[in-house]
Amino acid sequence: MAKRVYEVWKGSNVFFFSGRLIFGPDAQSLLITISLIVVPIVIFCIFVARHLLHKFPAYDAGYAVMVVAIAFTIYVLLLLLLTSARDPGIIPRASHPPEEEFSYDTSAPIERGRHTPSLQFPRTKEVTVNGMPVKVKYCDTCMLYRPPRCSHCSICNNCVERFDHHCPWVGQCIGQRNYRYFFFFVSSSTLLCIFVFSMCALYIKFLMDEDYPTVWKALKHSPASVILMIYCFVSLWFVGGLTGFHLYLIGTNQTTYENFRYRADNRPNVYNRGCIANFLEVFCTKIKPSKNNFRSFVREETPRPLVSRSREPESETTSEPRSKVEDDLEIGGELLKISRRRTSGEVADEEFDRRNSNSVHSVISESELVLSQRAEVRNSSWGRRSGSWEMSSDILPVTSPVTGAPVASLREGDP
Repeated sequence: MAKRVYEVWKGSNVFFFSGRLIFGPDAQSLLITISLIVVPIVIFCIFVARHLLHKFPAYDAGYAVMVVAIAFTIYVLLLLLLTSARDPGIIPRASHPPEEEFSYDTSAPIERGRHTPSLQFPRTKEVTVNGMPVKVKYCDTCMLYRPPRCSHCSICNNCVERFDHHCPWVGQCIGQRNYRYFFFFVSSSTLLCIFVFSMCALYIKFLMDEDYPTVWKALKHSPASVILMIYCFVSLWFVGGLTGFHLYLIGTNQTTYENFRYRADNRPNVYNRGCIANFLEVFCTKIKPSKNNFRSFVREETPRPLVSRSREPESETTSEPRSKVEDDLEIGGELLKISRRRTSGEVADEEFDRRNSNSVHSVISESELVLSQRAEVRNSSWGRRSGSWEMSSDILPVTSPVTGAPVASLREGDP
C-alpha cells in the first residue's frame, strides 16, 4: 500500500491528525507554554476579574474586563497554534545531488596508462540579490543549494526558507511562513501581560479606597493580585524584550540568525529596502503556499539512467593502447611474410615507409626474433663451423625506415 509523505518524512518533525499538523521534535514544550498562559488567566478571572464585574456600573463595563481577558487569551493561543503547527517554510529534499553542477578534474595522475578524472563539486555558489552577489551553500543532508536566507535547522533536520531561529517555547522553527504569526504571538502576549498587571493594580486601588486604606492591607487581602503582578512583571522582561528586538529586526530586514552570525562582519544588508517597505514585506505580503503536501502519496521514482561521466576520458585513453597492440600484431604477421623475400631493400622501402614512429620498437623486436629463428634453421641444416653462425645472403640486415641504420645484425662475435 502506498504511503503518504508524512509517514516517510526524513526530518525530525512530529505529525498529528494524519499529517494535517506539523510540529517540531520538541512539541511537548507547548504544554509548558500553554500552561504559562492559561493558569495565570484562570487565577486572574477567579480572584480579580470576578470582583471587578460591578466596579464599573455604567453600562456594566466591569464585565468587559473578564471578556477581554478570556478573548485575548484565546487569541494568543490561536496564534501559538498557527506558529507551531504549520510548515515554517521547509524546502523539500532532493533525491540526488544536482548533476548539472558536477565537474571533473582532468589533472589527476595517470596510473597504468589510464587517466582517471576526479569528481569536483562546488560547495558554494553565487547568486544575485538586489543587484549584489550573495553566496549560497550546498546542503549535504537535503542535497540542494540553499536559497538566500535559508539555513538548515539541526533540531528539525530541515532546510527552512528565511530561517529566523528554532524556538523551544513553540516547539517549531521560525521561518518565512510562520514568522508573522510568531511576532503577533509574542507581541500579543506582551499586551496580555500589561492588561493583567494593570487590572490587578486597579483592583488593589479599589481595595484601598474601600476597607483597606493602606497598600499592605490591600495586598494581604488579595495575595493573588500580588502574585499575578510579579508574574506579569517578570514575563514582560522576556516577551516585551523579545517584541522590541523583533521590531528592530523587522525594521532593518534581518533575521535572528543573520543578526547573531554576521553582526561582527559589518557586511552590507542586501535585503534592507527601507523601514516602511520592510514592515510591509512582513505584514502585508501574501504568505507563500507550502512546498510540501504532507498528505499526498509518495511517488515512486523511475530509475534514472546511470551516465558515468568519469568513464568517458578512460575510453579515449584506453583506445590508443589497444589500437597499438593490434598494429604490432599485424606488423609481426606481415614481417614473417616479408622476411621470406629475397630483396630486403625493396621490402624496407615498400612496407616500412607507411609505419609511424610509434611502431619502430615493436618492428625491431619482431625482426630480431625472425632472424634468430632463420639462423637456427640454417644452422641445423649446415651444422656449426668454428662456433659461429654462417648465414646466407638472403637474410640481410633490415634497415630502419627512419634512420636507414641496420635494425638487426648477427655476425660472428656479436652478442
